[in-house]
Amino acid sequence: MTYLEEIGKKARKAATALHLLKQDEKNQALKACAKSLITQEAEILSENEKDVENAKKNQIHSAMIDRLRLTPERIKAMADGLLEICALPDPIGEVISMQVRPNGLTIGEKRVPLGVIGIIYESRPNVTADAFGLCFKTGNAVILRGGSDAIYSNKAIIKALRAGLNSVACTEDAVILIEDTSREVVKELMKLNRYIDVLIPRGGAGLIRTVVENSTIPVIETGTGNCHVYVDEFADFTMALDIIDNAKTQRLGVCNACESLVIHEKISKEFIPMLYERLHAKDVEIRSDERGLAICGGFVPATEEDYGTEYLDRIVSLKIVDSIEDAIDHINIYNTKHSEAIITKDYDHAMKFLNEIDAACVYVNASTRFTDGNEFGFGAEIGISTQKLHARGPMGLKALTTTKYIIFGNGQIRK
Repeated sequence: MTYLEEIGKKARKAATALHLLKQDEKNQALKACAKSLITQEAEILSENEKDVENAKKNQIHSAMIDRLRLTPERIKAMADGLLEICALPDPIGEVISMQVRPNGLTIGEKRVPLGVIGIIYESRPNVTADAFGLCFKTGNAVILRGGSDAIYSNKAIIKALRAGLNSVACTEDAVILIEDTSREVVKELMKLNRYIDVLIPRGGAGLIRTVVENSTIPVIETGTGNCHVYVDEFADFTMALDIIDNAKTQRLGVCNACESLVIHEKISKEFIPMLYERLHAKDVEIRSDERGLAICGGFVPATEEDYGTEYLDRIVSLKIVDSIEDAIDHINIYNTKHSEAIITKDYDHAMKFLNEIDAACVYVNASTRFTDGNEFGFGAEIGISTQKLHARGPMGLKALTTTKYIIFGNGQIRK
């Protein structure tokens, strides 16, 4: 039996036990894990520093180092995230519907765990705790494969979580970290459909594409975020500038950051100089089409590739359009179906944008940075699903469940 097969077997056994846990038992375990994260803060920070130093030696971009770095505040946020999950209703066992058929059968639909969830992710050690918490609350065992750049951090976090589980006599194999960070192990993991029910990639476009194209396990595709903000001809300029500033610069290395701007031609000459001044002050480079270049000499010429790029950097693309229809067409061509926003005071334009943009989350007069499980009231999140089957948008507890039909009879036979 291979290394991964042993892990898969342990996770499958753990999933069977987790399915039988009551809500109070799961919450008790999550509280113990939250406490353990705080208790072992010093060790987690020490191990995280090894990852950060290695990233600096390897000249990793500063935005990626920010995603990697842990602080006492971020560890507390991980622990608080587990406590928030405790406070959420447990979806497992919920009977969604129940009806009596003409033949006397009573047929119901009940929410149940998926089973064993595999998650492949990069750079962000906080995902380790968030993913565990959501999977555990929904009665799923989870196999985690983080990136090599966060291996020391992830080991320390998993050690704390397993200690918390052990302290309340719960199976430690509810969460298992794959410590082998080689690509060969990832290839093998993607074929482990005997043990893993669902595989979730969370990272860059290359990782997600590789998993989608090579996995024999059903995949929930979480998204790269080429997110747009469209400034309509009826936009409030102050609001638009504040939203763009927030969506682009509040945190660069996240999937819900704005990467592309679309500006209506009628307000472009007045608005674009204001936009340049605001973003230039934040050292953001704007890569624009020819019409934008004619308005502002500080812009850089955009290529076709720019309009489809998730920069995760102080760069944004810009396109000037003649109508809201052109804006919608442009966004639907280049977006990654993650999060899109319109800034407008016109109700009809707002509704047209909401109805015609193809994305998991569509905003009117708000920053794309709100696409987040916690902001949506789901507690932590497993990722932002950009596909259309099973789950879409921020994935909270219900996204990690499936259903089964329960049928009650009194001797019926089919004729």
